[in-house]
Amino acid sequence: MRAAALPAALALAAFAAQPTPAPQVEAAFSTYAPGAAAVTYDTTAVPTGATVRLAIADAATSPKVTLRLTGLVPDRAYGAHLHQRPCGPDGAAAGPHYQHTADPAATPEKPSADPAYANATNEVWLDFTTGPDGSAQSSATHQWPFNQQNPPRSLIIHAEPTQTAAGHAGMAGARLACVNLP
Repeated sequence: MRAAALPAALALAAFAAQPTPAPQVEAAFSTYAPGAAAVTYDTTAVPTGATVRLAIADAATSPKVTLRLTGLVPDRAYGAHLHQRPCGPDGAAAGPHYQHTADPAATPEKPSADPAYANATNEVWLDFTTGPDGSAQSSATHQWPFNQQNPPRSLIIHAEPTQTAAGHAGMAGARLACVNLP
């Protein structure tokens, strides 16, 4: 009996040692519906049917976030950041930007605009400019892990590239679309 259990235990241990697949979303943008993977709030800037592929590798150590998009407005600059809450019926539902070290002065009603916290080193910024065919890609890697108890829950695509000046740091205009993280 014991000899039969050993191969099963070894097989289970080998299975457990396999790396967990990286969280990934592949979806087409649509209007909001509960549980939607990718939502557009502005169908002119992020048309229904445009596609997104969002992948996160090594979230527990040094996350690399990769974003690929197709079907957007050609030759246009957008801002993009990870946010604290899931997508909802409007862009505000995603809450403020996800920060590694949270700005103690920020609130959900008044997000951080302090460049000491709202910056590409402390947040995940994925700003991009589409090519002539409306496609784009962007990536960011950080040397800090995501908080496992409170990880980022969505990615918001903004109307403008992200600002860096004091009092405006992290601001990127209207929230055009949202992607829920797995």
